[in-house]
Amino acid sequence: MRDVGNNGQGAPQSAPFLILVWAGLAGAAGVGLAAAAAHKVDSPALGTAATMLTLHAAASVGIFAVAMRAAWRKLWSATALLMLFAASLFTGEIAFHTFTNDATYQMLAPVGGSLMIVSWLLVAVLAIAEALAKR
Repeated sequence: MRDVGNNGQGAPQSAPFLILVWAGLAGAAGVGLAAAAAHKVDSPALGTAATMLTLHAAASVGIFAVAMRAAWRKLWSATALLMLFAASLFTGEIAFHTFTNDATYQMLAPVGGSLMIVSWLLVAVLAIAEALAKR
């Protein structure tokens, strides 16, 4: 099943490759940040960020799995990428702020959080659209 979802392109150039690699790295980073929050840095914000990153990494893999069977694969894939981007932006800013005590990029966390909400709303809209299209 080497070519599933990549239209004959090489794996490194395809959205499925990017989604799965990014989700794997985000999941690993989330677990690492959770460990740091539990053992090294007394920061509830870092713990929350770690949870958000891990959860959204796993959700993106699930969305990717749906995309492979959906009518609108590219929209589902774009939603998974948006979710990963948003969670990475949110978590990255909180981790940066926690570890450096530099609030220069503090507006990135609410932007990332808002985009996470948008990505979940897109999941709902796409699910409804898929259900209606099958009628």
